[in-house]
Amino acid sequence: MDTTRTIYKLPIHEHPLFLSAQFVSVPCDGCHVKGNKYGCYKCSEASCNCWFHKECAEAPPEINHHPSHPEHPLFLTNHSPTRDDTPCEACGQKILSPCYTCLTCEFKVDLICGIKPLPSAIEYPVSHDHPLALFKKREEDKGPCEVCKESIGGPFYSCLECNNIFFHVDCVHLSKEVNLPCHSTHPLKIITPESLIDDDAERKCHVCVIQPENMLYHCSLCNFTLCLGCTKLPPPLVVDHTNTHTHPLRLFSSKIAFACNVCGVLGYDNMLYLCLKCDFLVHINCVGLPQVININRHDHRISFTHHLGHGRAHCGVCRQSVKQYYGAYACSICPNYAVHSQCAVDLTVWDGLELEGIPDISEDIAPFKVLGDNLICHFSHRGHNLLLVKDYVTVRDYYEWFRCDACICPIEFGPFYICPICPFFLHAKCANLPTKKKLVFDPTPYKLEYLGVYLYCNLCKMISCGFVYISQGFIKNYHYVDIHCGSISEPFVHNGHFHPLFFVTTKKDRHCNACKRVPDGYMLTCGACGFYLCLYCATLPEKIWHMSDEHPLILYYGEKANGKNWCEVCEMELDPSIWFFTCYEDCEVALHVQCALGDFSRLKPNWRFINKERIYKVVFNNHSSRPLCSNCHDRCKIPHILKEDDEQKNGYICSMSCLKGLE
Repeated sequence: MDTTRTIYKLPIHEHPLFLSAQFVSVPCDGCHVKGNKYGCYKCSEASCNCWFHKECAEAPPEINHHPSHPEHPLFLTNHSPTRDDTPCEACGQKILSPCYTCLTCEFKVDLICGIKPLPSAIEYPVSHDHPLALFKKREEDKGPCEVCKESIGGPFYSCLECNNIFFHVDCVHLSKEVNLPCHSTHPLKIITPESLIDDDAERKCHVCVIQPENMLYHCSLCNFTLCLGCTKLPPPLVVDHTNTHTHPLRLFSSKIAFACNVCGVLGYDNMLYLCLKCDFLVHINCVGLPQVININRHDHRISFTHHLGHGRAHCGVCRQSVKQYYGAYACSICPNYAVHSQCAVDLTVWDGLELEGIPDISEDIAPFKVLGDNLICHFSHRGHNLLLVKDYVTVRDYYEWFRCDACICPIEFGPFYICPICPFFLHAKCANLPTKKKLVFDPTPYKLEYLGVYLYCNLCKMISCGFVYISQGFIKNYHYVDIHCGSISEPFVHNGHFHPLFFVTTKKDRHCNACKRVPDGYMLTCGACGFYLCLYCATLPEKIWHMSDEHPLILYYGEKANGKNWCEVCEMELDPSIWFFTCYEDCEVALHVQCALGDFSRLKPNWRFINKERIYKVVFNNHSSRPLCSNCHDRCKIPHILKEDDEQKNGYICSMSCLKGLE
């Protein structure tokens, strides 16, 4: 199959599509059937990530004289049915978009029943000796499918002569014995996994490497196994994809040990493609990899190369070594940057777009317009212009009040921008934050927004009313990222560790070296010495002012300490292996990180918000008598607390856990 990259505009989808030579195992967005696919259509929009079977994507926009509705034409539509329980008139299943509908009446059929209508009867079925009839609905006590032994939830075929004989509509054409090009030596027989008595018998499918639970096709002479899904859609015998290899590649279905020429991974695989002329071997899943892509770990495009060469030691994603004699992705701008083939096309890293032949037009949208000397108009404060203040002497009385509206940190020393009309401040570095940025938490870029509401950062779990990076893609686990976490880039240099740090996903056995907790999501790590740092600790300020001391408090990185230290706020002993704040001016003042900052340090003073119909205001806890928390009934210790904005109630909240405890 030769898949030159041509863009198609087909009626099944709102965005342009292109043919991909990749092997993928994702649900088809047309028929919604999951399984291995090859030669499918892929959406060209990064935020969409839709795949279609070739026959589903090329579904006709209009069908005349459909067997189930011959009186009117049926039209392909991408609009979902108005009722959630709308059934297909042909098979009785719930209709999903896209589907076919009649503009004259309310007749609807799903995509498959539109392009491949099910016959109401099969006189000579492959899987049974008697004629079979189609039924839309099914009683719960009916038996499983006669072929795959799985339960039947939708339409089915049944024998009117035999009792309790039922078939899935997809299984009715499966025979007890099949001959396939991918295993042409012997026929494959359908059996149950339990019938494979030999311990060495292959129970996993040679194509998708999934172990079927109920039925499978097996050759006992060659120990070759296929699942039912791969039997219906077997891999092609010959693949012609010039970007993968100059010659056609032939399927080789015997298990051998080899190193894939595309990804360089050594393995003992069941199926591969090879070129006998060149001794070229490649995994099925490595055929048709994109040539030019964007990934969220690098600012430039990277391109596939068959021979990496010298000078690139470690993968930019997994940090493991990259082999120079195999295929990989490299950056033409950064000579030392390379990524493993499999790491680069992981859909948590790659946005899914093939960029070969597409001009590299970067969207570098400036966050502000320069109006004159020291005067700008920032996107977050379009009502008024901002004036640059270059020199600023910290005034302790106003230190906590002068806060940057982007990061919510106090304005310490200039330069910064100020609105002459209203109390709006921006650090100069925060004013220059990019409005569009790649972050490792989603394959598509994030957009910088100032929503004017409080949000929870999905990474450090802090509540903030400042600027936030919002995902524009389809991975929603890390949709909101505050600018503290959004400003971390690889390699990340932190004063708390000697070596640069890189992002990794969290595992249960990994705890943060700074706070000893096991966070969710992502951490930063040092590959040289096994040091881990959670995103909360990575974004802690290195210096703060606190009412407990007249000097600034410095973040202490948990080295060996002489003697015991006690927290000035809660009067509990400090663990010297856990980071804390302390004074380096011989004042012997020390504070737990939580006692020094609390949960509301990224909310502006006097900020109001509503939680469960209660209105709260952020206030300073700087009086001689600390108020009692309405939930835990303890004296509020942290410097910023919530006060209920109701003179009659006048309640206080000291932490997020106490706020949730009132719900």
